Amino acid sequence: MLNLHKPICFFDLETTGLNVGKDRIVEISVLKVYPNGNKESKTLRVNPGIPISKEAQAVHGISNEDVANEPDFKEIAPQIWEMMKDSDLAGYNSNRFDIPLIAEEFLRCGIEFDVEKHKLVDVQAVFYKKEPRDLGSAYKFYCNKSLDNAHSAAADVEATYEVLKAQIERYDDLENDIQFLSEYTTQRKTADLAGFIGYNDKNEEIFNFGKYKGKKVTEVFETDPGYFGWIQNADFPLYTKKVLTKIRLTAG
Repeated sequence: MLNLHKPICFFDLETTGLNVGKDRIVEISVLKVYPNGNKESKTLRVNPGIPISKEAQAVHGISNEDVANEPDFKEIAPQIWEMMKDSDLAGYNSNRFDIPLIAEEFLRCGIEFDVEKHKLVDVQAVFYKKEPRDLGSAYKFYCNKSLDNAHSAAADVEATYEVLKAQIERYDDLENDIQFLSEYTTQRKTADLAGFIGYNDKNEEIFNFGKYKGKKVTEVFETDPGYFGWIQNADFPLYTKKVLTKIRLTAG
């Protein structure tokens, strides 16, 4: 059993594509695990409001017709948020994809998702550091089971939970502690979720892109005030804009 001080939600998304800022959720599965080992789960289909790419449909098998009569994310967001708001968050490749994408979805609905309030555990990062393969291989390697319904959100999220427990049992240096696992699976430290804002060696926010790459955010906003406005009106993720707004307000 995982050593938990608060609940943790394992979740998996099936989406219209792979663009965190533009694509939408078509299916979400959440498995909430409590410190006492109790579990609750929820799997919902979502009408994304935009077409599902052929590439995405080929992976998860969900068509536009399959979700035409499903609720949009705004309708289901309150019940998903109710499960997640008091929990740490975990998934497979979640730090790079699922967390950034669901943050965008929550922010579009007016839900103030703040990643700093959750510890994040990416099971893929443990696996890639120990045995670089995909989720199906991880499930077979650690649990000696076949993932027959790969890319079904419910099957993937249950397998991810089982793989993490097996990883903790297998590796003596992996602590059964969410703080440790969060730090272990964080591959790079960034201020936002998409990696546009990083930190320098003084732990100050810097730009990771563009003409001001490597420059302190606060200094750029002082010398080029219009840059903030350009970012807010450009096609950047909502969470990146939220972080930059907070930095600007904090700096005064």
